[in-house]
Amino acid sequence: MLGGVSRGVQDAVVSALSSLFSHGPTPLENTLDYRGDSGLLGPDSVSWRVIGDAAVFVGGIRALVIQAAHPEVVAGVEDHSAYRHDPLGRLSRTSVYVTETTYGAMPEVEAAVQVVRQAHRPVHGTSERNLPYSASRPEMAAWVHNVLTDSFLAAYQAYGPEPLSPADADRFVAEQSRIGALLDAKPLPQAADELSAWILDHPDRQPTKGQTNAIEFLRSPPLSPPIKIGYRLLFDAALATVPNDLLSQLGLEAPRSAATIGRRSTTALRWALGASPAWQVALVRCDAPIPKGVFRQPLPVHPR
Repeated sequence: MLGGVSRGVQDAVVSALSSLFSHGPTPLENTLDYRGDSGLLGPDSVSWRVIGDAAVFVGGIRALVIQAAHPEVVAGVEDHSAYRHDPLGRLSRTSVYVTETTYGAMPEVEAAVQVVRQAHRPVHGTSERNLPYSASRPEMAAWVHNVLTDSFLAAYQAYGPEPLSPADADRFVAEQSRIGALLDAKPLPQAADELSAWILDHPDRQPTKGQTNAIEFLRSPPLSPPIKIGYRLLFDAALATVPNDLLSQLGLEAPRSAATIGRRSTTALRWALGASPAWQVALVRCDAPIPKGVFRQPLPVHPR
């Protein structure tokens, strides 16, 4: 009886989170057509472990928060994104991009990058401080990519099953830089400490009205009440990993118990969800060993 209750709770969590990411294309839908293709990073990469863990949800929120600290980047989002009207669509598209560039076979990686390139072409204008911006510029692409990498790493180090060694943390950053290079992002730090210092010391960081608008939205996005409660726990957990200097610029403060609650929440998600099914199907595509007790959800696609 208890086992049935546990499975019911797990299934409810899977269903709730799946609904958040079902507003866009299905990632890796045809990945098993590319048998033997290990993609850009491969099954021995650190990235497959990190992106496949439940801590990735905290990392994604953290990235959106910190990205708002760059005036030109946040201007591009404010002026050209429909996130206020379609927040789950944007979330789903970002998730698809991360999933396909991390776990996809090379044709899927290239297709995902091309989708982003096309989406970036019309994103240009003038920011609040009267500076031109373009999403295709290497320095803007670098801010978005580097913050995303740093956030996934920070979340995993704080809330993953166990922290990465310094060497593996550097490997993760170097691996992710290969994805950034596909979008011509520059510069791309190659080590964890170098990456976090690049973000903290970035000369373009500056508070703007666009930043304020983005943070207000991220504090309380239009989600159903049960989902919003869980989201707020992850949002606070994300804040607990942001350096104080950045928090101050963003006008945010992490609740005192945010890190503890974040660890408990992420552990609960890991229990309910298991590791990412995208990681599992990529292992199947590569004919790589499947670690026992890691995956719970069914494969997102089935062998033909």
